[in-house]
Amino acid sequence: MKTNLCVAQRTMVVFLACMCLVLPSSAQDTLQTNRLEEVVVTGTGTQHRLKDVPVQTEVITRRELEQYGGRSIEDILSGLTASFAFSEDDMGSQMQMNGLGNSYILILIDGKRLHGDNGGQNDLGLIDPARIERIEIVKGAASALYGSDAIAGVINIITRKYDRDGLLLENTTRGGSYGDLRQHNSVGFAIGKFSSLTNFQLQHSNGWQNTTIEDPHQTEFLITDSRNMTVNRYTNWQVAERLTYTPASNWELYAEGSIYRKRIYRPSGKYAAVDVKTYDLQYRNASVSAGAKWQASDKAVVTLDIDWNRHAYYYVFTDTTLVDGYDPYGNFTHYFPYFPGQSNLQSDQRRTMGHLKGIFDLPAKNRLSAGLEVRHDWLKAPMRVDNGGTVTDDTEALYVQDEWMPNWTNSRAHDKNILQLTGGLRLDRNRQFGLHLTPKLSAMVKPTSWLNLRAAWSQGFKTPTPKEQHYRYVREMSGTYLYLGNTDLRPQTSNYGSVSAEVNIGGFSLSVTGYINKVKDMIALNTIPNYRAPEEYQTQYELHKTRQYQNLEDARTIGVDVNVRYTVKDFAFGGSYTYLDTEAHQYDSDHERMTEVVIDGMAHHKANWFATWNHRFRCPYRLGLGLYGRASSERYYQINGNGKPYHLWRLSSTHDILCRAIQSHGLTLRVEAGVDNIFNYVDRTPHGLHLGTTSPGTTVYASLTIRFNQGKAQFKSFKTNSKINSNEED
Repeated sequence: MKTNLCVAQRTMVVFLACMCLVLPSSAQDTLQTNRLEEVVVTGTGTQHRLKDVPVQTEVITRRELEQYGGRSIEDILSGLTASFAFSEDDMGSQMQMNGLGNSYILILIDGKRLHGDNGGQNDLGLIDPARIERIEIVKGAASALYGSDAIAGVINIITRKYDRDGLLLENTTRGGSYGDLRQHNSVGFAIGKFSSLTNFQLQHSNGWQNTTIEDPHQTEFLITDSRNMTVNRYTNWQVAERLTYTPASNWELYAEGSIYRKRIYRPSGKYAAVDVKTYDLQYRNASVSAGAKWQASDKAVVTLDIDWNRHAYYYVFTDTTLVDGYDPYGNFTHYFPYFPGQSNLQSDQRRTMGHLKGIFDLPAKNRLSAGLEVRHDWLKAPMRVDNGGTVTDDTEALYVQDEWMPNWTNSRAHDKNILQLTGGLRLDRNRQFGLHLTPKLSAMVKPTSWLNLRAAWSQGFKTPTPKEQHYRYVREMSGTYLYLGNTDLRPQTSNYGSVSAEVNIGGFSLSVTGYINKVKDMIALNTIPNYRAPEEYQTQYELHKTRQYQNLEDARTIGVDVNVRYTVKDFAFGGSYTYLDTEAHQYDSDHERMTEVVIDGMAHHKANWFATWNHRFRCPYRLGLGLYGRASSERYYQINGNGKPYHLWRLSSTHDILCRAIQSHGLTLRVEAGVDNIFNYVDRTPHGLHLGTTSPGTTVYASLTIRFNQGKAQFKSFKTNSKINSNEED
């Protein structure tokens, strides 16, 4: 395997060198130009062209998403950028971004926080890949603008919008290996000043098993016929509705809501210590939002958003089981019987937020953003939280940001000698931890029309979550693990700095970014002696390991990100590479010494590469072909072994029917098909240990999209887009 990884790394180096050698100085590519002209919002919370944004922003466009054909957001991010790593399990996606995990990564959907915390992981099934217009990624501490959870960076999922004119009907059906099914439907219509957009998604997989062997070091005898799955069978679905009312041209009011359900089916084996399962897992999410946008003038806009979100996690029993629980009268009972079909609440997390924001263009080339946020967190976990099973937390924040553009112009001809400075300040007040001030500063200078130089410094601030403070639970899989919260946790702070250079010459682009992120009092799960576990757990269970949330003394991540892309006529080539090194220290009170620990999931080297070809034939047909690869070196963990290095390859194809008769009726027809992991690599690491990848080996997929969008505005937009696409392809 190491030999294979070295081959992949050498391939990537040669590929990048070839890109530099073949670059013609006069190369011009419409697709690359349009990409750089795309408007992004995440870095500063205001609109900028991608090539002029003062904060380094990585964008995955709709075109790239369609070409790749990812089945999930995990598949998309890990396949199209080297900065991410995932370790999927029943509790969600254990995501890592440049060395820091889930709790430090803020995920937004159209600028609003994703809510779906499962055991510290994010349930990214809440995101429908068929609805994504583009993905904007900002790396590094962004707490000054976005608050807590943004120490590692921000991922903003921008969804496709309905323009409130005419009728929209859309269906995407995708099928693949191992019973994989993805269904998406949209219905949109407008009546006067009212409009409605309804979305439905369904995701299903039969799951797969890469090995039947349990970790021999954690069982009394070698188990070779375990029924534990690498990925369990699951089904989830979501219905979302958005209503919009525009009483005047400068006003927009909206209300939206969604319902989400997920069921994970767990097979039961014959070995009580490792694979006997008597319950499935179920998640129930709901959200309600309302807000308004007021365009006060050409230079001022004010928005108000109020959101309520709920995420509830249940055991659904498949066999008669005696557990600690509450009887029908609300009394706590040891070994309370649950029968098949009954459910037991494990946690119910609810969040209410209010956000008032204004953006104002001021004299002297200044743009001011200011906002007020109010947040209330509520956690109920009768079996997993002390103090009656319920805890709450409250945070309020004020923030202000100024963008100074002393020689800014909207003229595309004036595309050099541009200087932009951005400064921000945020004041948080947490009910438990009081006041904290968080600053940020970034700068961009464009000495020539083809070179951008950027630098950024920012601080991060994150208070412990109610779960990190109060949660406790037992996990039985290849041994009994006890996980404990810690009421003595301190808030986490960080200092992030980065410098980058970006070159854009015709169809060629290259960016290199170096960064360092120092986190003080970083919160992480650490292994502690079993004798320090609460006495009731020591007597009731034969504990294999006890892990507790603790503050590390300090942690540091340092790395370099490289992105390269070259487009010429119908072809596009590119890749990304990330080097990462981490270091963390913790005081060992048992031995009275400082110890160095690993930030779980770190890999020193990760890389992605791609080559695509898109061509529009004389007949009404456009074909796209793509070859993709990704690789990772060994991933390091404190316990349960390291993840193996790997490299995977993918082949995709897209087929667009462009018949004028179909276009004139507002129809779009698209077929996607491909093969993933074409060299059939499977990680056979025994259950209970960490995997490099959960891929089941070679898989195939195909999808069909039919979209009807009839209306004056839509039809005009469709013809314009068709002309643009024609220029891009021909």
